[in-house]
Amino acid sequence: MQITSKSFRTGTLSFIIVLLFIPLGHALMVLNEKLIPEHKFLGAAILGFTGLFLLFIGIRKNEKPLTSTLLGLIAGILIWTGWVEFSFVWIAEKLGVAPLIENGEIATKPEYIVMMSSVRLLSTILILFFFKQSSCTFFQWFQKLGKMEMTKVKSQEKFWAGITFIETIIILWTFYIVLLLVYDKDIAGDRHPLTYFVAFGSLFWSAFLFLKLIKIKKFDYAIRYAIPTVIIFWNFVEVTGRWDMFKEIWVHPFEHWIANSIILGFLIGFTIYYIIENKNKTEQKRITREEKKLHKKTIK
Repeated sequence: MQITSKSFRTGTLSFIIVLLFIPLGHALMVLNEKLIPEHKFLGAAILGFTGLFLLFIGIRKNEKPLTSTLLGLIAGILIWTGWVEFSFVWIAEKLGVAPLIENGEIATKPEYIVMMSSVRLLSTILILFFFKQSSCTFFQWFQKLGKMEMTKVKSQEKFWAGITFIETIIILWTFYIVLLLVYDKDIAGDRHPLTYFVAFGSLFWSAFLFLKLIKIKKFDYAIRYAIPTVIIFWNFVEVTGRWDMFKEIWVHPFEHWIANSIILGFLIGFTIYYIIENKNKTEQKRITREEKKLHKKTIK
């Protein structure tokens, strides 16, 4: 595939949209904890059910891949934030898990210490993807390396919302675990060479993926490809934040409400533009097809 002005615009815009979603997911978790501390688990449940509702709509809208993909992405973020992350918060509070304190400040919250225990569960799920037919280049690379011939199944209708949803959940989960493991001083530590490797390796990996992303012309496919590109890039953001190289404004939504509001505004604006442009192009293609049919009839 070649990089064209259309593919560059599509890929870049997809990257920005997904990139803006990630900090808002963090901010949403903090807002839920701060605004309704006595009912935060109820708030978390509502977030999750909202995500489930959007996923249901996305599956119903499967004939519109872009809409279905965006709904799957939002559903993944809401369910991850509401049900997954807050389930670890609940267990941490239930068991009285203490945070990791470094230099008098909280380095790792209790819920993320508990999350590390899910590494074996995650690994069993990832094994499934290693030994099944996959369109993911990451798993395909390992399958080729291991000379594994995957049995091809008959082409079936793909549920774009479901694919995007599970992609978002699994990738978020995987890289949360990766970062938590390298932060652990018994394994590496946040200033260990391994952590530097993860940070800058993620930066270069995401740059490689971005070069492929800007070759994609289809909006819905670009969004789905932007998800791993952004989350892998976000590893670099998370680690540099851990090194105190900048302040994570999305973790302090009240203190930086103007900046977070601007991020939300840009996200809404880019998403609306994205949908309208795709709708216009789809309509233009439909008109062109009808004109060609009419032209053929006229010739006959």
